Amino acid sequence: MADNSNRASFSTPLSVVLIGCGRVAEKHLKAISKLKNLELKAVVDVNPESCKRLLGSVKGFANVKSYSDYKQAIDEIKPAIVSVTVPSGLHFQIAKYAMEHGSNLLLEKPMTMSVSEAREIYELSQKTGLKIAMGHIYRYLPIVGLVRQDIAEGKYGKVTHGTIYVRWGHGEDYYQSAAWRGTWKSDGGALMNQTIHAIDLLVWLMGSEPEEASAMIAQRLRNIEAEDLGMAVLRLENGALAQIEGTTATIPSKHTAEFSVFCENGQLSMGLDSGKPHISVYGVKTDGKTKKMNGYYIRKQFKEGGLFSYKCALNPHLGIYKDLAESIIEDKNPIADAYAGFSSVDTLLGIYKSAKEGRPVKLPLEENFNSIDMTGFFDEKTC
Repeated sequence: MADNSNRASFSTPLSVVLIGCGRVAEKHLKAISKLKNLELKAVVDVNPESCKRLLGSVKGFANVKSYSDYKQAIDEIKPAIVSVTVPSGLHFQIAKYAMEHGSNLLLEKPMTMSVSEAREIYELSQKTGLKIAMGHIYRYLPIVGLVRQDIAEGKYGKVTHGTIYVRWGHGEDYYQSAAWRGTWKSDGGALMNQTIHAIDLLVWLMGSEPEEASAMIAQRLRNIEAEDLGMAVLRLENGALAQIEGTTATIPSKHTAEFSVFCENGQLSMGLDSGKPHISVYGVKTDGKTKKMNGYYIRKQFKEGGLFSYKCALNPHLGIYKDLAESIIEDKNPIADAYAGFSSVDTLLGIYKSAKEGRPVKLPLEENFNSIDMTGFFDEKTC
């Protein structure tokens, strides 16, 4: 079982092995390069050219080792942290092997493609004491955590509802760039791939776990196995409702995402529009007047996190790595921890199950459900 001896001393930087040299991996390297308590020891990819390209994309990593076999890299280096950026269908086997050999994890979303596998990874983290930081990037944006804390403490009264839309258009070229994209086995559709970040953030901000999901999914424009459009409503344990829209069937050059949480005495709206972030927080004062709270939170965030917090807006992985390193050293839970990874998978697969069965589904799911259980869903449906 796990050997946690590599956690005993932190006088030297924590060693990192990065597995998967695709699109998101460059953000990982840029984040690692900014943190003195981390040291990249190796990258892993079945394609040696991908390793070479990645290491050449960020200054200072030209002499880092490359492997084609992740087990060999983990066995030889025994890293403190294994970062997993491979296609989603491979997450479980790599995460399990890494943890069984004593490594903490930075795991890109989703944690796994099945409820039982996500639960196993979460329980393995609990058993070993190893940390898992999920790549739920929106939790690490400036101000978000401060607003969440105030909502949780009741500053804005009862949470009534929340909404998100993720209109993250991709053309056929995106899906044809890799055989696994848009497949039920390895990727899922617009909800699982593009929208899981937003669902995680919305539920986290609203401060309550989902207890029921109702959903519909569709194929409108993209020639893929899974959905290019999905809509769902979640009922949370505190009675609040969350409305979700996720799609890739929009203009690829106009990526937009919007999150809103509505409370008895306040509301938060934030989002991205073609790469430009915006946020608005309003609160109702005791005299009944509405006040914009942005300035208050900006000052508080700068006081607590300095410029570093705002650098995370440009590359949230910087915040994830910093938080994970501190969690290992201080033995605390990361902001987006193992339970967050399990819960988001359970919620997403509950949404898919609801769409498949045409009825509301109770959460957490009592029986295992896997993304491949959706195979053939659209075969007899009119797109």
